[in-house]
Amino acid sequence: MKALLSSTKTRVGLTIIGLFVVVAVVGPWVAPYDPSAMSADVLAPPSTDHLLGTTQSGQDVFSQLLIGTRGVLLVGFLSALIATVLSCLVGITSGYLGGPADEALSAVGNVFLVLPGLPLIIIIASLLPESGDLVVAAVIGLTGWAWGARVLRAQTLSLRRRDYVTAARAVGEPTWRIIVFEVLPNLSAVIVSSFVGTVVNAVLSVVTLSFIGVVDLSRWNWGTILFWAQSNQALAQNAWWWFVPAGLCIALLGTALALVNFGIDELVNPRLRVRRTPLPRAERRSLTSAARRRARMRVGFTAVLPAPVPAEAASTAAGGPFTSEDFAPIAPIVAKDLT
Repeated sequence: MKALLSSTKTRVGLTIIGLFVVVAVVGPWVAPYDPSAMSADVLAPPSTDHLLGTTQSGQDVFSQLLIGTRGVLLVGFLSALIATVLSCLVGITSGYLGGPADEALSAVGNVFLVLPGLPLIIIIASLLPESGDLVVAAVIGLTGWAWGARVLRAQTLSLRRRDYVTAARAVGEPTWRIIVFEVLPNLSAVIVSSFVGTVVNAVLSVVTLSFIGVVDLSRWNWGTILFWAQSNQALAQNAWWWFVPAGLCIALLGTALALVNFGIDELVNPRLRVRRTPLPRAERRSLTSAARRRARMRVGFTAVLPAPVPAEAASTAAGGPFTSEDFAPIAPIVAKDLT
């Protein structure tokens, strides 16, 4: 955990997510108005009375945004939790056991993998008699676990051949204990990354379902705000305060989750790791001096190594000044290299 928090991206992402969580918890108590209450202030721009303005019916947009944060985060994290648990059960089990169990579980995962996710969620949510936050989270979680299971299966197939897993199997450790204490801890970073990615998809799914009017519109979330803004032509009426804050919240939450995912990638992938501790002064000096002594490429003829000088020429050169006769044995070789 300490290595994960050492990344600036992770700290910034977790800080933004923490702010959204605080708003989701205290939002219904600090909201200045009832989000569904109508008033005479119709399409009022942001002011001290209404920080984010009002809707066409005089409803306070700031109150809708505060109360709607809880529904988005609840669906996002709950559905990601369900999908992550299912992906771990199916992916790790199939990858470790192998054989017929692997083929059967992989077939089930492949079926869910090729199914169109969002259209399936729309059909299921529209057929259910009640489409509350818990129901929507369950539907998104049950239809979004296949890709994570496939990734975990591939990683487990690599880990099952490691020496420590073979040693645990040789001493008679039960299968469940090997999976829980030997395989699962080495997949923690991949599982967390899959969880974060599933949260992003779940948030976008619930916002999309609310925006197209499939779920219960009496429950406020950011998608519901966008639905009513689009239905009442807020853009045509220049009521930017009606839809811009909700859109910015969606983008900010997605950015925060992406930053956390980038930090996890840097922790897992050695190629993405960067040195965060400064080098000692002596080491910096050695690197600087080595860089100064670095050879520079020169433009011109490539140096030609002459052929070994015969013994006669060597003795002549050792006894006195060189003459043209001394270079006679190697002259054809040098002339050929120069041409």
